[in-house]
Amino acid sequence: MRGRQVLVAVIITAGALVSPPCCRHVSSAETRSELNNSAVAFESFREQFHRRYEVNSEELNRRYLYFQDAVKRHAFLNSFSTAPQSAKYGINQFSDLSQKEFRDLYLRASTDRAPLFSGLKIEGLPAKFDWRDKAVVAPVQNQQACGSCWAFSVVGAVQSVHAIGGSQLEQLSVQQVVDCSFKNKGCNGGSPSWTLNWLKQTKVKLVPQSEYPYKAKTGICHFFSQSHEGVVVKNFTAHNFSGQEKAMMGQLVQRGPLAVVVDAVSWQDYLGGIIQHHCSSQWSTHAVLVVGYDTTGEIPYWIVQNSWGTTWGDEGYVYIKIGGNICGIADSVAAVFL
Repeated sequence: MRGRQVLVAVIITAGALVSPPCCRHVSSAETRSELNNSAVAFESFREQFHRRYEVNSEELNRRYLYFQDAVKRHAFLNSFSTAPQSAKYGINQFSDLSQKEFRDLYLRASTDRAPLFSGLKIEGLPAKFDWRDKAVVAPVQNQQACGSCWAFSVVGAVQSVHAIGGSQLEQLSVQQVVDCSFKNKGCNGGSPSWTLNWLKQTKVKLVPQSEYPYKAKTGICHFFSQSHEGVVVKNFTAHNFSGQEKAMMGQLVQRGPLAVVVDAVSWQDYLGGIIQHHCSSQWSTHAVLVVGYDTTGEIPYWIVQNSWGTTWGDEGYVYIKIGGNICGIADSVAAVFL
């Protein structure tokens, strides 16, 4: 308890120093109460997510200020989410990161401009479809502090399509893709389209994760012999389904889970529910896996598997409203052929 008291004292002092003149009319009792509540919440956050900052350190004070910014941001984001199924925002494992740190660490995907989809819409689609119900979607993974989302989305699609084809579902090596996909930059970012093109051209066999485990850092490529067992990507498609999300639903049902690149800036604070607002498609910098959809309720939505672990979102999943290209979910959509 003593550590918490010291923390509160340090933060109240810091708060007094940075309090703007416009706000000085607020009573000292109110200010002290607000800071105490905030400090206790921060201490609870530190315990929950095992943060070990030194008391009185510059880093602790900086993290606390980022935490306060996050709490203000949550209130703003939640003000848009008034419907029962709307997205909710709050404290999670990213609440002590600045928005810039979050982007630099976790939003590292890039994409080429995909051609508009010009195929036919599939008629008679089910109102609800989820590849998880077919036992062909692997558990949620955690990329950790490595910008490898692009590799997780591609490998997720490949291993699901492999299982859809009749093979046993097996987690394939993300680390192999991070280390060996030479056009990409490992933990510093990459493109799902470039990755799929590399897999198609080189005929690299993706090996099981158990043979090439994930390390959350870029390493030296481990090559395997041609006789080694593995999964080969024969081809892929990448299209823009903006304005054609029903056709994208058809692709999902027909081809399997889809690797997409989205704008996930507001996902730093996401806790659950269906995202419908404040998620534009101007800066798509995060790759994820669309595994299903549900149009049976008032708000139709995509079911999206992320790679930030099961403590984020709804046990690692996020739901995006269908229609309007929310979060740019339809801008760059890749399907895999094995």
